[in-house]
Amino acid sequence: MNVSIIGTGIYGIAIALNIARNNHNIKMWSENKELIDNFQKNHNFKPLTDTKIPKNIIVTNDIKEAIKDTELIIIATTAKYVRSVCVAMKPISKNIPICIASKGVENETCSFLSDIVFDILKSKNIGVISGPTFAIDLISEEPCALSLAISSKKTEKIVKKALANPLLKLRINHDLNGTEICGSIKNVIAIAAGILEGLGYHESTRYFLITEAIHDIKELLKKLECNPKTILSFAGVGDLMLTCSTPKSRNYKFGVVIGQTKDKNAIEKYLKENTTEGYYTLFSIKELTKNRKIKIPIINIIYDIVINNKNPEVLPEFLINKS
Repeated sequence: MNVSIIGTGIYGIAIALNIARNNHNIKMWSENKELIDNFQKNHNFKPLTDTKIPKNIIVTNDIKEAIKDTELIIIATTAKYVRSVCVAMKPISKNIPICIASKGVENETCSFLSDIVFDILKSKNIGVISGPTFAIDLISEEPCALSLAISSKKTEKIVKKALANPLLKLRINHDLNGTEICGSIKNVIAIAAGILEGLGYHESTRYFLITEAIHDIKELLKKLECNPKTILSFAGVGDLMLTCSTPKSRNYKFGVVIGQTKDKNAIEKYLKENTTEGYYTLFSIKELTKNRKIKIPIINIIYDIVINNKNPEVLPEFLINKS
């Protein structure tokens, strides 16, 4: 099978390597010509990972070439580029399944990524993958699992054929927006978990936060007319617990920096040097809940700390006093 992966970040690379193990042909696209030249010259994915590029993976900076003769497109860019890459891919067949591996809600419009894909590409077959799977663990061939939200049986069949194997489990649901919310908001909560770590608090306080977040996300799903049970999926509680529990998460590490220091320069330096999706998503989720008149106080307190430079010590105080 021919698979196209749009994006050559570490998660896109991890997905590509997993698909390559299933003996499919992969074309990866990036606009970073310098990175691609390095891949092609040295036949490895450095500086992102030492892993060699298998023969069934081709890397290109021509997006039309990347999707030529494809049977599945996987979008793995950061959320803010999903709209532009969809425009760049036009026109494509409405029947080609498109699977979204990106996490987030678009800042300018508060749109879900699956809605952007549908609006621009008119695809009948959309999927969303999300779950407790770090790229490095997928690359290292450890047993992992993802939620796969689908709009059609064809999407399920094709994505399973590409991705599923003895080391990667896919569990199906039909809640695209709910899966996206869980995959997006967990990055925001991970920042808060990191803040608690940076302040010197330990596991008990962090899991206090996680438990409260689970309740709030469940309520948010209800109010957005998604399936509240999605919080119990790999994309929900699984990914939330993983991302909020380890410095392997860039969002968690960002929170640690905030909790440890009030130095704006250190915080800005971290953001400049690391892709921190939770920071981008924080603006979107805050605006989304405001527009829909949904009260999620935990989002407001994280926003006040991260964006308005409020003293991080208000976070544990908020948790204790939260109704």
